[in-house]
Amino acid sequence: MNSSTTVSAELGLRLVVPDRTTVPLLAGLEYAAADPYAIRMAFYVGEDEPVEWIFARELLTVGIVRRVGDGDVEVWPSETDDDILHIALSSPFGNALFEAPLSPMADFLHRTYEVVPAGRESEYIDIDAELGNLLWPS
Repeated sequence: MNSSTTVSAELGLRLVVPDRTTVPLLAGLEYAAADPYAIRMAFYVGEDEPVEWIFARELLTVGIVRRVGDGDVEVWPSETDDDILHIALSSPFGNALFEAPLSPMADFLHRTYEVVPAGRESEYIDIDAELGNLLWPS
């Protein structure tokens, strides 16, 4: 098991603004076997530092076929366009709705499952290191 294995991709997304028009933007996706349950997505908006969100890999995977999530993140396939995945984010600073291309997202997720198969995530976690992070030496 190579826990340093990563998978990355860039996707062109559309931010849906209140009048239902869209603003194109770029998002970087990264998956690391060392953190096998999570996918990091960095949203590049203008010249500022990217805004990063961490998603459960399973949430994005299930969201490709049906609406899933509650609270801060919801993901669902479009009912009108077979190649659009909706990602809704909510935080104390506001809400955002993105339209992502479903096929490239599915391809990215497929590559993550080639690195760490579903159901085998726990084999890639260093329990001793995680406990060390939680149990701060006194």
